[in-house]
Amino acid sequence: MIEVRFHGRGGQGTVVASIILAKALFESGFYVQSFPLFGVERRGAPVEAYLRWDSKKILVRTNVYNPNHVVVMDATLLQNIDITSGLKPGGWILLNMPQGELNVNFPGYRVALVDATQIARKHGLGTRTHPIVNTAMVGAFARVFGVPDLSALKRVIMEEIPVKPDKNVDAAKEAFEEVSFIDEVKAIG
Repeated sequence: MIEVRFHGRGGQGTVVASIILAKALFESGFYVQSFPLFGVERRGAPVEAYLRWDSKKILVRTNVYNPNHVVVMDATLLQNIDITSGLKPGGWILLNMPQGELNVNFPGYRVALVDATQIARKHGLGTRTHPIVNTAMVGAFARVFGVPDLSALKRVIMEEIPVKPDKNVDAAKEAFEEVSFIDEVKAIG
């Protein structure tokens, strides 16, 4: 079983991203679970969502305490939240961050970057000051993890996203292509 914890802020589509991925993974033949954890329910407040998938039935019904991987929808969360808390050694950290701006060391983890914010702005998703990055991040997710299939992801986005569905699909495809894989993360200073 693979478990993923998503970190984001209210209004970025963090919970919707986990739902889109769960539905696309289900279409791809996996058993899935997706659920959110809310604190203060307001725009900009930290939000967590969880995703599990497996080729056999999932009987666990708890929060994800030791994820295999972490997805960070907003890099400013790195200042306040230990995104590696409980993260299994060797796990992926998928960050919404432009390449070249990473100045944090994540020893023992693999890191992938995508500038989902810029991609969302380019496709007119959300506003300039509050871009909605969820579909870009699910496209990057598909590239990093090799699942779900892009055709399943496209179908689910078209079904689940009522506003600008074509632009959201385009953002997912662009993010899939634009992911950067970091071999070695250098420490600050």
